[in-house]
Amino acid sequence: MRSLGRAALCRAILSFFLVVLAGIAQPGRQIAAAAEAEPPALAAAVANRTLPPMDQRLPQTPLKVPFDALGLEVGRYGGDLRTLVGVTKDTRMMVVYGYARLIGYDTTWALKPDILERYEVEDNRVFTFHLRKGHKWSDGHPYTTEDFRFFWEDVANNPELSPSGPPQFMLAGGKPPRVEIIDETTVRYTWDAPNFDFLPALAGSRPEYIYLPAHYLKAFHVRYAEGRALDEQVRAAGQRDWTALFYNKGRPYQNDNPDLPSLEPWVLQTPPPSSRFVFVRNPYFHRVDPEGRQLPYIDQVSFSVVNASLIPVKTASGDADLQARGLSFQNIAVLKQGQQRNNFDVRLWTSARGSELALFPNLNVDDPTWRALMRETNFRRALSLAIDRDEVSQVIYFGLAKGAQDTVLPESPLYKPAYAEAWTDYDIAEANRLLDGLGLKRDGGNGPRRLADGRTMDLVVETAGEDQTQVDVLQLLHDSWAKIGINLLIKPEQRDLFRNRVFSGATQMSVWTGLENALPAADTVPRELAPTDQQQLSWPKWGQYVETDGRSGEPIDLPAANALARLYTDWEAAADEEARAAIWHEMLQIRADELFSIGVVRAVPQPVVVAHRLRNVPQDGVYNWEPGAYFGVYHPDAFWLAGAEDRSAKR
Repeated sequence: MRSLGRAALCRAILSFFLVVLAGIAQPGRQIAAAAEAEPPALAAAVANRTLPPMDQRLPQTPLKVPFDALGLEVGRYGGDLRTLVGVTKDTRMMVVYGYARLIGYDTTWALKPDILERYEVEDNRVFTFHLRKGHKWSDGHPYTTEDFRFFWEDVANNPELSPSGPPQFMLAGGKPPRVEIIDETTVRYTWDAPNFDFLPALAGSRPEYIYLPAHYLKAFHVRYAEGRALDEQVRAAGQRDWTALFYNKGRPYQNDNPDLPSLEPWVLQTPPPSSRFVFVRNPYFHRVDPEGRQLPYIDQVSFSVVNASLIPVKTASGDADLQARGLSFQNIAVLKQGQQRNNFDVRLWTSARGSELALFPNLNVDDPTWRALMRETNFRRALSLAIDRDEVSQVIYFGLAKGAQDTVLPESPLYKPAYAEAWTDYDIAEANRLLDGLGLKRDGGNGPRRLADGRTMDLVVETAGEDQTQVDVLQLLHDSWAKIGINLLIKPEQRDLFRNRVFSGATQMSVWTGLENALPAADTVPRELAPTDQQQLSWPKWGQYVETDGRSGEPIDLPAANALARLYTDWEAAADEEARAAIWHEMLQIRADELFSIGVVRAVPQPVVVAHRLRNVPQDGVYNWEPGAYFGVYHPDAFWLAGAEDRSAKR
């Protein structure tokens, strides 16, 4: 028996060295073997059979992330990625960064299937979606077209949950689609007219959802839940009725319910409120690396909630592994001071915004005197001429920013210098001449101007207060506008209050970033250029009117804004790319003439702090909300932490 044992041991040792030698000669075999390994954080659950093995968790055809095209290296599992946020509700940013979408943008801004295995589009009217067979929600339940049917029939067309009917992006020519559930993995949407909004809405940084986890949410829906049990749940949750309970439980973008199944790479584990939120890996995530290993590499992501003003200092102190949110160009000095001591790099990414900072006259302001003035083209032009953009660049951005209006960037095929340069000369004399022409008289010739009703021109500009740079720029504008008799008052406030005041008409003017997507092509939907949405700060009530098909808000009653709305409709009906490009140019020219938003500077680098141990984050990138989802387009699921695998293996 002993001799047999020694022989078996010798054979085993020999086999081991043969495998090692073969691996050296054929390194691909080692990688292939590694592909069979579970993430260490999940190994125990797989071993005790509370979680299926990886090949049973992945879809039949998982998405293989294009590592070569993205310049990524194969990584290792493990670790906790730390980042900072300023408010509790920023748990939603994990949906942005994770960027799991039915269809998403790649780094060339082309749309590609992601959660979907494939899709077909006919004449921008018929959209056929094919799900990945075997795809599962984060709780292991099958993800099928039942989730699409549930959303369409039981949410979008339920009069209690959706009193205004299906969402705007699902209407074309004012009509909803015909929805066909063809089989368990195939669904088709058919409109009579083209729907150019549909795919971009699904690919957005804040995505529109046309599916919901039916198996989970049916328990909170009056059609499926037993009445008495549903009433008890409503009372226990302290909600008004079943609809409030449903929305409280089923808001995937808000990402505030740890029990809500998800398709994102990391899922929320910490119930709010909290000062630290932990997101753990989704064991059923549908993406893999080139060797077939399930992503994400990183085990968990931690969001620490701190005062927004402290984010730059805490980042410089080494409290974040990846940070851009809450940082601005003004923070570069303090970040550079901390980078060597705390083992991180400060990278400067490009912004694709139309303007780093833009002013938005509220054409729907309630005050009738201010409303009339805000709608005067020459008033908006005078404000623009009285901005010393070179001073802003020198004082705030070390001379690196470029003065320009809020329009498309030079990298866009639709760019024309005239759009960016319109009314950007610093010309106090001409600004005063325009204001004089509007009958806005000055006290003593050089004093403050007065409105038509005799009030002093105290122009309140409101800001969400999240970016100190906005306040600093406004302070420079205060001095410039004093030269034309306008007293600029700065009013910082919480973002929710800021938005609600703009929507209600209480705000005269606000400050925010410019066009989110300033890299459009002719086939990009020109939604940002016309009144289409309540979120648009220049005309929230007009946008709401369009968004709700006239059920709320105010009808557009300014000729130039009506022209933009008409052109937007014409674009949707345009026969070809050439016609759509012509409409884009007409809309861009109107905006350059009318200055519905007033750009200040652009091309401001965005600091991105990256810990030395964090790998696969691009050295150069575009940091932008739409398109791009900030980090999302660069696949944070493929980021990895060097050295983390050792700690993960010891758990």
